[in-house]
Amino acid sequence: MERQPNILIFMTDHQRGDTVIDGNGTIMPNIKKFRENGLTFTNCFCPMPHCCPSRASFFTGLYPSQHGVWNNLLNTMALSDGLKDGVRLFSEDLRDGGYRLGYSGKWHVSNVENPVNRGFEELFVGSKAGDLNMSTWDEIEKSAPISMRHRQIGRMEGQILRNGYSTHQLYGRKDEPNKDENTVSLAVNKIREYANEQKPWCLYVGTGMPHTPYYVPQKYLDMYPVENVQLPKSYYDTLEDKPNYYRKLRQMCFGQLSELEYRQAIRHFRAMCTYLDELFGRLMTALEETNQLGNTLVLYTSDHGDYAGEHGLFHKGVPAFRGAYNVPAVIGWPASISKPGSTVDELVSIADFAPTFLDAAGIKPVNKMIGASLLPFIKNIKSENWRNAIFAQCNGVENYFTQRSVITKDYRYTYNGFDFDEFYDLRNDPDEMINRNNDHEFDEIKKSMCRQMWEFARETGDGLAEGGSYVMVSTAAYGPEVIFQP
Repeated sequence: MERQPNILIFMTDHQRGDTVIDGNGTIMPNIKKFRENGLTFTNCFCPMPHCCPSRASFFTGLYPSQHGVWNNLLNTMALSDGLKDGVRLFSEDLRDGGYRLGYSGKWHVSNVENPVNRGFEELFVGSKAGDLNMSTWDEIEKSAPISMRHRQIGRMEGQILRNGYSTHQLYGRKDEPNKDENTVSLAVNKIREYANEQKPWCLYVGTGMPHTPYYVPQKYLDMYPVENVQLPKSYYDTLEDKPNYYRKLRQMCFGQLSELEYRQAIRHFRAMCTYLDELFGRLMTALEETNQLGNTLVLYTSDHGDYAGEHGLFHKGVPAFRGAYNVPAVIGWPASISKPGSTVDELVSIADFAPTFLDAAGIKPVNKMIGASLLPFIKNIKSENWRNAIFAQCNGVENYFTQRSVITKDYRYTYNGFDFDEFYDLRNDPDEMINRNNDHEFDEIKKSMCRQMWEFARETGDGLAEGGSYVMVSTAAYGPEVIFQP
């Protein structure tokens, strides 16, 4: 049996998948070096562009309908407190298989338990059980006069003023070290400690960057002259053929920003990714200096993306555009990657990583996972039966919405329970500018994708079919009976 690999996971928060690809405008020299010796997955998607459900999928290899985490758990609008009974994390299987586990950084998987309850030694844990990701009434009362004063003074650069809500600062300069420095420093020390261990180890490092607000030191901003920052093509999308909520969101919030502010926000986002790249480099240096790099499976990924100006939006959430669903996914493992520097464009889910770790360690998971191991790609073994579609399950954020997507390399169909649906011909419209939902030439393709959507719902126990049979909510292009019809 091959020696079990160590596993180092670097998960950022809010990072777009294209930021790690050459020519995207983001400066990440350590990632560039990492990719030259690793394997890059260009079409990796999260199941829901929101922290908690996506992270739960990462750790369990399951989708929200299976693990039970649908939205932000750390506030009173949560649809659940945590994972369903009986759901296991890959960490528990690794622990039972002899691994030593460490955790440093953001958790955001449960409001009733923490990493220590699932086999990890906790170095530092953020967004842990009991924390709040919401504004209390006391905080709302305290911020009300400040917000009113902002409106009286007038909007400043990078600000979004909201009637009756606190002022949102999208970006800005902050030269003091980011709190992620501590997260990474603790992990570096642990890597050096592991060098003296006989047991294989798994270390999770979770940062808060590049989540909004994009506060970043000047030295990174200096690497991005604002006049060189281009607006995405879809910035000019009027959203007239998209669900009304998308237009409402842009008009009330981000539409306040000038084109220059959009460029500045994108600039700050990219500069923050460069800051992250430096932190990631420290981890890789620690592996090299302790002679552990060769047999360590390293994953660089994120929980979800950021629109970063696409369609005039920032952040993530209910709009189902690629920018928020596509995440970075680069794997390094010098001892086992057969074709270093290669790229895989097959459709991959963030739920695939849990079975990959266990497969690499030679450990059979106790529970069945919907995700599939990526080890064949690592070993350059062609898979004849790899998936031809990826799925998304959204029951909303703090405001509830129902949204399901089916994504292939050629098309995207999104069922919007709260508005009309979306259909994009990705072959001719990769920026998702033109909603072809009402074009009858795609009816058969849409029907086929609806069939896939409902088949996946049935496989994963998604209650959308049963609950969606009521006449007032049965508005998908084709309902679940399509599975049983020609």
